[in-house]
Amino acid sequence: MHTRRDFLKLSALFGAAAALPLLQACSKRASADPDAPLTIGYLPILDATPLLVAHGTGLFRQNGVETVKPVLFRSWASLVEAFLSGQVNLIHVLSPMSVWMRYGSRAPVRALMWNHTCGSALTVRPDIRSVQDLQGQTVAIPFWYSIHNVIVQQMIRQAGLQVVEKNPRQGQVRLTVMPPSDMVPGLASKQIAGFIVAEPFNALAEAKGVGRVLRFSGDIWKDHACCLSMMHDHDIQNRPEWVQKVVTSLVQAAAWAKNHRVETANLLAKQGVQKYTPHDANVLRSVLQPEPVAWGRYERDGAVRHLDWHQKRIDFQPYPFQSYSEMLVTLLQQTHLAGVNTFLQALNPAEAAKELFDTRFVEAALRPSEMMQAFGLQGLARKEVFEI
Repeated sequence: MHTRRDFLKLSALFGAAAALPLLQACSKRASADPDAPLTIGYLPILDATPLLVAHGTGLFRQNGVETVKPVLFRSWASLVEAFLSGQVNLIHVLSPMSVWMRYGSRAPVRALMWNHTCGSALTVRPDIRSVQDLQGQTVAIPFWYSIHNVIVQQMIRQAGLQVVEKNPRQGQVRLTVMPPSDMVPGLASKQIAGFIVAEPFNALAEAKGVGRVLRFSGDIWKDHACCLSMMHDHDIQNRPEWVQKVVTSLVQAAAWAKNHRVETANLLAKQGVQKYTPHDANVLRSVLQPEPVAWGRYERDGAVRHLDWHQKRIDFQPYPFQSYSEMLVTLLQQTHLAGVNTFLQALNPAEAAKELFDTRFVEAALRPSEMMQAFGLQGLARKEVFEI
């Protein structure tokens, strides 16, 4: 019931009637304090890494951005509500959620850059060896508008199974929305047979001995994005120099995290000075820098099949490739989503891909050649690879 209320609340927030008073409050805040300090809202998942690293390492301060300590939220609905009302002015959201926000509600916000690539997995009970073994079972997803839902539905269909929302029979897999923090206990109690979600919850299930990674999402959609950074239109339009400093800090933070993986784990862990997340440093390190022995086991077990992709369990690259956004919209149109989503079928994927991001700021941050090299970028275009 909690997750259903959360989804219904978000559905309302992305509607004009419920969003209007929040947006009016946001406008009043902006008028009263046009130079408000940076206030970050985030969920305690590794998708927020660049935002937290930029704060924790002092990169915002070095780039002349005044900020306050990031604010932790426990649900997407509470995070989005705080953002639309102006209580926070920088958040990370699931990439499909940005499509919903822009075209479902036309909220005056824009996506600016990717936060990371890969960083998710389908984790199942130890006795389950294949997707076919999930028929008649329930699999949890963090949200309907998530890359996790998109990828797992493709996997289910590829296995010749059908997606349902209740009472699964043979040949069917039930999908249910569940908070990530409930997924590991749900797997342990056999309430669910598996879940697909952002890290570190897959690693946590492994550490507790209640789950095994069946497949990494980055081994299906090569270098896919999961979460992205979003800001208000009024900040982008009225103080672009400030926005540039924020984005430059985030890009630098992503590069730092990419090359300081153990330090990043320690910074974000509950043992860290700022206690950004409730997660143990060892669990975070197993995601950010897995031991070679563990990675070899994933290759033997089939969690990693495309060895030539040289994927990381999680990686960092900020540029939002247009080809990804186009494929995302196409796949969303093929995906079962709860609620009213008729707006999706009217979208032209190529046109939507051009509109989803304001890339000016991330392009400027990447302009120095050393920044392109830091992320292994040869250019700002690529071809998408999706292979189950």
